[in-house]
Amino acid sequence: MAVVCLIVSEIIMNSHKKNYPEGAKIKKPFSVVLLTAAAGVLAIPLLILVIKKLVDLVTGDLETFISTIRLLGQGFGFSFGIFFFTIIFSLPLGLIVAAGKMSKIKTISAFFKVYVSVLRGTPLMLQLLLVYFGPYYLFGISTGSIEVGPFNYRFIASIIGFSLNYAAYFAEIFRGGIQSMPKGQYEAAQVLGFSKMQTYFKIILPQVVKRVLPSVGNEVITLVKDTSLAQVLAVTEMFTQASALASAQVSVMPFIVAGLFYYLMNFIIESLLGFIEKHMNYYS
Repeated sequence: MAVVCLIVSEIIMNSHKKNYPEGAKIKKPFSVVLLTAAAGVLAIPLLILVIKKLVDLVTGDLETFISTIRLLGQGFGFSFGIFFFTIIFSLPLGLIVAAGKMSKIKTISAFFKVYVSVLRGTPLMLQLLLVYFGPYYLFGISTGSIEVGPFNYRFIASIIGFSLNYAAYFAEIFRGGIQSMPKGQYEAAQVLGFSKMQTYFKIILPQVVKRVLPSVGNEVITLVKDTSLAQVLAVTEMFTQASALASAQVSVMPFIVAGLFYYLMNFIIESLLGFIEKHMNYYS
């Protein structure tokens, strides 16, 4: 019923907007206010029921709940590792790809255009599988014994796959930011005696970072959730751990706890990006 009230109120509001010119301040009709309030009241019992069920789920077996948090914390370490290394490698790689795509040398430009097109046009899961199985099936290289410190090739392949994929998305964001800069910026820098490298790193890039930060932030938040795709390579990241625990416990609790982990990580990242964005908004 709450959903029905919201839908009806939206229909009434849309029909009411037609009587006002575009951009005008619209006062909500009493019927819309009443329906919105009714939707809120009707949703309260459902919200209480959901909260009660969650509390019962946690308090019903507190020891299992604590054990679930501890085990998922181990999987979270792998998820965070994939996230961290992907950001470290994909951001600078994205800048290189963006520069290559804007190159005046047609061969270089064409190569990076194909790279971006393929990486953005095929599923990330498929790319991960190709990075892992490709060396063996294409070149006969056995990857089972490859290790870098404590990391086996499954984890390394995950980072390579994620980095290559997200570099393509970041490249398009950076390219859009660079090409949005007014031509006068370059001309002014040339008059002041700046070299091309100085112009790019001291004048253009700082402004580009400010412009593309919201778009980059969206991709970073998406990356946190996409780390769950590493399960296709049998990497025991958090979602894989949650699935195994849910099957063992015959309970939805591990999925709820995993969801909380993902949400808290994204909340921290979103808050950090908001702080950086506010700090860089020095003209406001």
